[in-house]
Amino acid sequence: MKVVVAHNRYREAIPSGENVIVDTEISQLRAAGLEVVPFQRSSDSIETMSAAQKALLPVSPILGIAAQRDLAALLEAEKPDILHIHNPYPLISPRVIRTAHRFGVPVIQTVHNYRQVCSSGLYFRDGHNCHDCRGKLLGWPAIRHKCYRGSAAQSAIMATTLAVHRPTWHSVDRYIALTDKIAAHLIDYGIRPEHIVIKPNGLPDPGQPDPLGEGFLYGARLSPEKGLGLLLDAWRQHPDGALGTLRIAGDGELRPLAEQVAAERADVTYLGPLDRAGMTAARRASAVVVAVPTWEDVLPTVVLEAMSAGRPVLGTAVGGVPYMIGEGPDAGGWLARPDVAALAAALPVARDGAARTATAARERYLRHFHPDVLTKRLIEVYTELSRAARPAR
Repeated sequence: MKVVVAHNRYREAIPSGENVIVDTEISQLRAAGLEVVPFQRSSDSIETMSAAQKALLPVSPILGIAAQRDLAALLEAEKPDILHIHNPYPLISPRVIRTAHRFGVPVIQTVHNYRQVCSSGLYFRDGHNCHDCRGKLLGWPAIRHKCYRGSAAQSAIMATTLAVHRPTWHSVDRYIALTDKIAAHLIDYGIRPEHIVIKPNGLPDPGQPDPLGEGFLYGARLSPEKGLGLLLDAWRQHPDGALGTLRIAGDGELRPLAEQVAAERADVTYLGPLDRAGMTAARRASAVVVAVPTWEDVLPTVVLEAMSAGRPVLGTAVGGVPYMIGEGPDAGGWLARPDVAALAAALPVARDGAARTATAARERYLRHFHPDVLTKRLIEVYTELSRAARPAR
């Protein structure tokens, strides 16, 4: 079987769990014997584009003229069985769905966010969850609030893209929803349930976990929706040193806050942005990983990385985090409401229970998020769709 994987890579300067997942999935599929042909564009390339190319950027999310030309040539040459889309913005465009169907190639999309409806993809703005654009033919609230990249003009382009391509998205042959909540989002958008498969992301097995380290690790984009402010407010409810060490890794608009608290307290260390090796070392040094988004985070990679490494997770009960951590005696960590008092109360519970919960975290990864489990399921989806499409081709 031959699969074209289409993905517009996010900027490398800002750590992207979606980039990691796409790279990992390609490697897993190849290891399983599939022929994978990447069709990728990178947002980093925008800086080096010519003036003529930059002039076309405003219509790129809608038309993706260059991407359609290049994909058509690729489909003609490779004759794949499946086109599998991840992120199409801004340089690829949802129009690749129409291009693939023109060549008789069925299309799958893995839904990593809420961008069928929400211009930012987050259902989050101005520090709170927001669903103002749900049910609207054109996302006027997104334009008014400058939800896409803080620009009314760019928000207008994205809102127009979502409106123009609503029929395009409804023509996708199969959706992969990472959690039951994403499946519900798609059904609310008008996708038929029989066109949705629930399959989470997975990560390669890093092997037998190292012994637990000490303290907590927060590793994520330093932006409001990822919960750094919430975590630091909860941490401040405890005396300096009472919980062990809090290590913070990442970069973003809240970096000054991380640096400020690290300067104020001896038990907070700001590690700066880390590469994969640096994050691995930081996890090894810690006992608990903290994932405390305040938005409806779909399937944060940091949780997968933690449980695969035998580190339990303290998370907020929002988005896909409860699905990942689980509940009951087999849970891979603890859940708290996304408020300061609840998280402050959960911190010492996680500190004291880390050793008891580490094994459960690793076992949950092996049962639900190991590539042997998930790659097999993805190939089953490919096979079912390819067989169904063959008579029409």
